[in-house]
Amino acid sequence: MPQSPVTVIAIDGPTASGKGTVAQGVAARLGFHYLDSGALYRLTALSALRKGVPLDREPELAALAREMDCSFSGGGIFLGQEEVGQAIRAEQVGNAASRIAILPALREALVGLQLGFRRPPGLVADGRDMGTMIFPDAILKVFLTASAAARAERRYKQLIEKGFSANMDDLLKDLTERDARDASRTVAPLKAAPDARLLDTSHMTAEQAVEQILKWYGALE
Repeated sequence: MPQSPVTVIAIDGPTASGKGTVAQGVAARLGFHYLDSGALYRLTALSALRKGVPLDREPELAALAREMDCSFSGGGIFLGQEEVGQAIRAEQVGNAASRIAILPALREALVGLQLGFRRPPGLVADGRDMGTMIFPDAILKVFLTASAAARAERRYKQLIEKGFSANMDDLLKDLTERDARDASRTVAPLKAAPDARLLDTSHMTAEQAVEQILKWYGALE
């Protein structure tokens, strides 16, 4: 008798919606593996910026992604032996990641890597196309969002806490432009899967969002 597929909870949403914090919380509570798919694009962008690979050179970027030595361990994000969790959160890297994420060859290069995170006892994957493209058979799909103003405020606090300089007006403008770019791209545009549950966290804490998703998941068992 064939084994059942490994359980996947897919959490998608726009940038700075809090999906990473929420997804990690859900994974920790369930004892599941965690995939930050956006980090893979940021890691590729960081590598490209460091190596001087132009952001419009699709074949070179795809090759860079395929050969990239990256790992997630103990809450850290590693490029080779270097912990780059903070470096990939810089605005320059985020903007570069959004630009290269539209490239079909790069996305294809990273699909296999993402699928490899699906291991027992289960996986919580966050990103922009986890429920629509990468794990369409996920047992629970959540589209987590928040108002642009709430997201800009959260992003501002994150950057200040990590020692980066930030301007609220610039962040709001950047988020709005990035939302439009991500939603209008032809390859895997940012959108909720038809069977996704919508969760607006504009006025919720991360802990409240985690509890809501666990309730939804518990009702499925």
